[in-house]
Amino acid sequence: MSVPTISILGAGGWGTALALLMARPGSEIYLWGHDPIHVEAMLNEGINTKYLPEVVLPSTIRPTTDLAVAAQSEILFLAIPSKYLDEVVSRLAPFCRDRAPLVVSCTKGIEMNRGLLMSEVIADRMPSATIAVLSGPNLAGEIARGIPAAGVIGCADAAGLLRVQELFQGTSFRAYTSRDVRGIQLGGALKNIFAIAAGVSDGLGLGENARAALVTRALVEMTRLGIAMGGSRETFGGLSGIGDLMVTCFSPRSRNHQVGCRLGSGESLELIIASMGGMVAEGIPTTTSARAAARRLAVETPIIDEVFALLQGMKTPAAAMKSLMGRDLKAEEEV
Repeated sequence: MSVPTISILGAGGWGTALALLMARPGSEIYLWGHDPIHVEAMLNEGINTKYLPEVVLPSTIRPTTDLAVAAQSEILFLAIPSKYLDEVVSRLAPFCRDRAPLVVSCTKGIEMNRGLLMSEVIADRMPSATIAVLSGPNLAGEIARGIPAAGVIGCADAAGLLRVQELFQGTSFRAYTSRDVRGIQLGGALKNIFAIAAGVSDGLGLGENARAALVTRALVEMTRLGIAMGGSRETFGGLSGIGDLMVTCFSPRSRNHQVGCRLGSGESLELIIASMGGMVAEGIPTTTSARAAARRLAVETPIIDEVFALLQGMKTPAAAMKSLMGRDLKAEEEV
């Protein structure tokens, strides 16, 4: 079987980790980045110093800022922050007009204005493309170092689903498949909100019991909203649901957890964002999008509501936690 040509769009930590997974002897992987200075540094140093300084890039990975070059590959992985995805895909689409590439969305978020999932943003700009999604408990640094991990691929097209899965054969990444494209994306997006909440709990010094209780109820809330938004219940009990929720809520390397912990410790959101060096905590914009969806669907989302109030400066971390604890008593099965 011939190795397909592959491009990764997005030269952050996740995109670079994917490029390292896809790299094979005798093949070339284009790693597209928007920042010429960043890309030039990768070319000169052979390392993504900004996002993954501990991993050397093999010669089979070719950093580039030329979107036309990257667009010519048969398979395109998109690992772009959600707020920039529409802009990049709009620029990408004209280069793919005469063919139908297989596009794999690795972005975890919900569009702010229209409430679209990332696959829907792509489909809107590239209607002829076959679109798959990838999600799971995947910290980029560990994947880049070849530490075993797993994720789930979703695609409505059976041939496309198998083709993406086969790309991971023989790597340190075990890829499972699902036809629940919506549920996979919703789990990957919503867990970032709950990771902020878990970080706030840790920043306040509330302890392990509080965090475990919070994450357990977060899974209930994720499932409730996710089903209302079109996902399958089983998906939220899998890798893109509880799996991703656990790693982002419990790992100090989770960007969203870090944001929450710093908020809980008393730092302002503005200061935190300014100090992140261009890195994006997807839970911040997703909170607004998810809350809007919950309101539209009349779904109860107490944790999302409190994270929203905190991010909007309407409550302090302590007040938000107090509100959660002061809710009306109910039976656990009343999800």
